[in-house]
Amino acid sequence: MRTKTFSVLIAGGFLYFGLPTPTQGQRGGQALQLPAGPGQETVQSTCTQCHRLNLIANSPGYTAEGWEKLFSSMVSLPSGQAGVVARYLAANFPVNPAPEAVVIPGAAEVSIKEWMAPSLGSRPHDPLAAADGSVWWTGQWSSRLGRVNPATGTITEFPLPDDSGPHGLDEDASGNVWFTGINQNYIGKLDPNTGEVTQYPVSEAAVVPAGARGPHTPIFDQDGTLWFTLQSGMVGRLIPSTGEMRIVATPTEGTYPYGIQVNSQGVPWYVDFRGNRVGSIDPETMEITEHTLPHPDARPRRIALTPDDVVWYTDYARGYLGRFDPATGSVREWPSPSGPDSRPYGIATVGTVVWYSESGVRDDTLVRFDTETEEFQSWLIPSGGGVVRNMMATADGNLVLACSGVNRVALVEVGD
Repeated sequence: MRTKTFSVLIAGGFLYFGLPTPTQGQRGGQALQLPAGPGQETVQSTCTQCHRLNLIANSPGYTAEGWEKLFSSMVSLPSGQAGVVARYLAANFPVNPAPEAVVIPGAAEVSIKEWMAPSLGSRPHDPLAAADGSVWWTGQWSSRLGRVNPATGTITEFPLPDDSGPHGLDEDASGNVWFTGINQNYIGKLDPNTGEVTQYPVSEAAVVPAGARGPHTPIFDQDGTLWFTLQSGMVGRLIPSTGEMRIVATPTEGTYPYGIQVNSQGVPWYVDFRGNRVGSIDPETMEITEHTLPHPDARPRRIALTPDDVVWYTDYARGYLGRFDPATGSVREWPSPSGPDSRPYGIATVGTVVWYSESGVRDDTLVRFDTETEEFQSWLIPSGGGVVRNMMATADGNLVLACSGVNRVALVEVGD
């Protein structure tokens, strides 16, 4: 049964949230003993509202200035207190060795503009370039969707049911925004005009495979059918006009379907982040065909398609950009400019040009790869990026990015 809720629209220019409530983005309790010192109590009481303290210990570490810049995107502290906390964190969790970003010059020009999500600590996961020119994002830890008008800078947020954990999103032909409520196992539809949210629970699919959970990334095909991956080794299909949902498991057990795209023939393709494979789905029968990548350690995370329906993927584990040709089954790979630990992640295509991010370097980069000349060019992301988990091309050939760890969304304007 579909359920509907109405949300109150929040104008980002007027309201900021200091801390999410425990149901908004809660990521577990305390699991680390902090060293004693000035600032310890504030970190202890403030940071655990949203995430485990282990995230601090496992971070790349920062200077005092870097820590203050980072936590200011998560929580608003008085200036005096912020300085104490920043110095405490820098003293106890200093900068760790990390791969330096390799910036490759070239002829292309880009201009990157970023906006902070009003709900601090939202950690935008995926972006959406809407048909009207607006830029949307999923506030995964604040259970909100956000929208910014790049022309005016006006930001509006749309609250979702508690702890929805919105992950991926896409837009239908009527301007409704569909998203995956990964924490609560539903596909959601938001009417931007009213704030009404309609939920389609995974548990109410026609056939629910055992363990179905974690709807991940959605994408519409040319007929208006919504396809989506699930963390539980499955893919799904939702027909909005009828509400009919079907979910099927992948042929191989223990998979993790992640990024998904639809080619020019209406065939969905996805990548398996837990194995060295990509998969295609028969749009009629939902039969899945798996294609094995040559290197056993390959772990493709996101996927993009060029106009010739060739599959491009970011090999997160090995630091490669990959190309799979469905017509021949051939695979080619190129080392990412910043090396094997560069963690390529979000990816999109504009014509025959592939764009992607490196998320394992200091700072995150935006990488351009010309598939015709096989030349790379790259830029640093102004805010540092904080892990760009996904990106999308706009209708006019620009890009939108979700800069998760720094609580921002970005528009990349690409020059001629």
